[in-house]
Amino acid sequence: MELDNKRREILQEVEVMKNELNVNSKKIPQLIKEGKDVTEEKARLKELSDKIKGIDEKVKEVEAKMEYTLMRIPNVPHPEVPQGETDEDNVQIRTWGEPTKFDFEHKAHWDIGTGLGILDFERAGKITGSRFTLYRGLGARLERSLMNFFLNTHTAKHGYTEVLPPFMANRNSFIGTGQLPKFEEDMFKIEGLEYFLIPTAEVPVTNIHANEILDVAELPIKYCAIYSLF
Repeated sequence: MELDNKRREILQEVEVMKNELNVNSKKIPQLIKEGKDVTEEKARLKELSDKIKGIDEKVKEVEAKMEYTLMRIPNVPHPEVPQGETDEDNVQIRTWGEPTKFDFEHKAHWDIGTGLGILDFERAGKITGSRFTLYRGLGARLERSLMNFFLNTHTAKHGYTEVLPPFMANRNSFIGTGQLPKFEEDMFKIEGLEYFLIPTAEVPVTNIHANEILDVAELPIKYCAIYSLF
């Protein structure tokens, strides 16, 4: 509010000055026609014009500060969202099915995958580093099958349209989906361009209809995508 009030005050001041400059500039030709010396008046108007330019720069600075502040204000939570400080304050809305009860000591999926030879953490660590895995054989096929299952289910049964957008998006697209400016330090930027690699498919998919006016009759518009994320 303080920045907005300051901006309004400056704009009001500069508008008065611009009006004065405009009115008096139009008088110069008539004064010359009347044979009057306009040297001092021209100098005064030149000084006024320079002052206006300086104030316009101040307006830009204030607007930049406003944008910086506004871009960092989070969305207002829905009234039904519970307040809490730790995971213990989470509220369980609903559940589906019952957890499987084993009559033997079960293993974690990474142990099962390693035992079956479909997950290879050791070689993935050699290629990249720790906490990565290499899918092999049926493991790679399972991953691909899950992607196809997801896409086929949503497109065939739920009216979604499959899309494959670019792997990069411009700054405005990231601002529109909330990634910028907050996460800029953690994103991969293309040097020399205002393009960033996609960290989530939401960015390009959400921006498919950016700055468009949609007919209500066309809604809902539903898209799905399988994406490599960076």
